[in-house]
Amino acid sequence: MIKEFKAFVLRGNVIDLAVGVIIGGAFGKIVSSLVSDVFMPVIAVLTGGVNFSDLKIVLVEAVGESAEVAILYGLFIENVIDFLIIALCIFVLIKLMSSFKKKEAEKPVIIKVDPVVELLSEIRDELKKR
Repeated sequence: MIKEFKAFVLRGNVIDLAVGVIIGGAFGKIVSSLVSDVFMPVIAVLTGGVNFSDLKIVLVEAVGESAEVAILYGLFIENVIDFLIIALCIFVLIKLMSSFKKKEAEKPVIIKVDPVVELLSEIRDELKKR
């Protein structure tokens, strides 16, 4: 069982996935900060000073020590914008990566052939003609 686990962990796909998850988590924090600290203040100015974080529908008011019960639709709007920006960034990144792969595929592959093998191939082709 230990050998199987070691083979599983050392597979390239698992390591790539782990790196992707770690980078994705960090990338998510960066984009969340971008949305909440850069885009949302600009959107608030464009919408007349509306702070989306404060938008909510109060279902039950706070009474005494009990907290209010509210639907925080403003935070939901921020999370949707957050998701759309992350999706756009990933889309652009994948497009860039696929364009690099296409450029690599278009490069001619130069195969160096041993002169002896080339000579033997020519002799073979001549013998086939006769």
